[in-house]
Amino acid sequence: MAGIILNVEKREKLGTGGARATRNADLVPGVLYGGARGAVPIEIKAKDVETAIKSGKFLSHLVEIDHRGERQPVIPRAVQFHPVTDKPLHVDLYRVEENAEIAIDVVVHFRNHDASPGLKRGGVLNIVRHTIRLKCKANSIPEEVVVDLTGLEIGDSVHISHIKLPEGARPAIRDRDFTIATVAGRKAEEEVTTTAAAPVEGEAAEGEAALEGAAPGAAPAAGAEKKDEKK
Repeated sequence: MAGIILNVEKREKLGTGGARATRNADLVPGVLYGGARGAVPIEIKAKDVETAIKSGKFLSHLVEIDHRGERQPVIPRAVQFHPVTDKPLHVDLYRVEENAEIAIDVVVHFRNHDASPGLKRGGVLNIVRHTIRLKCKANSIPEEVVVDLTGLEIGDSVHISHIKLPEGARPAIRDRDFTIATVAGRKAEEEVTTTAAAPVEGEAAEGEAALEGAAPGAAPAAGAEKKDEKK
C-alpha cells in the first residue's frame, strides 16, 4: 500500500452545477465505485488530491479513504485534469479488498541503454507499450516493470515472455506473446537515399542519348533525314 490516506465526504451536490460548486469550495468531486454499496458520489480536499498525485504513488496504487473514521482500501482508476492549469477536476475510485486479485496497468521502465549494441550503433528504441496490464493482489501491486536492454541488436524485439515479472503478478493478456519494444535501425533512411541516387526513367534515356552523341530529347535536325536518303 502506498501509505496515502484521503479523507472523503459524501457529495450532496450533483450534476454539472454541483460539481462546479464543489470545485469552487476547493474540493475535488469524484465517484466511489465497486462493492455492495454501489456508486457513491464523494468529494475530497483539492490540496490532499494534489499532494497524493505529486507523490507519484497515487495512480495505480492501493490507497485508503477515510470517511468519518471508517477506512476502506481503494484503487484510483482515473483522474481528469484541467487542460490549462493541470488541476484535478474529478477522480474515480474503486473499492477493493487487500487480498483481492485485480487487473491494473503498471508502468514500464527501460534500463541499460548503453549496453545495447544496436542502440550504440544508431538504432532507435521503439516503445510499443508504456504500461502493461497485470493481474496481481491489490496489496502487492508492482511499482514498475523493468525491461533490460542489454545485448539487444538492431531488429531485436522484446516480448512479454522475455520479462521477469514480480512474484505473484502475471499478464492480463494470456493468448499471445505481445511486443513491448523493438530496436529499429536506419533502414528507412537508407531506402530513401538509394531511391534518390537511382536515375529516373527520363534521366536514363537522356544518358543513353548522350552516349549516342545526340542531344538529350532533341528531335532530328531539319533536312537530316533527306541527307541520309541522298546518301
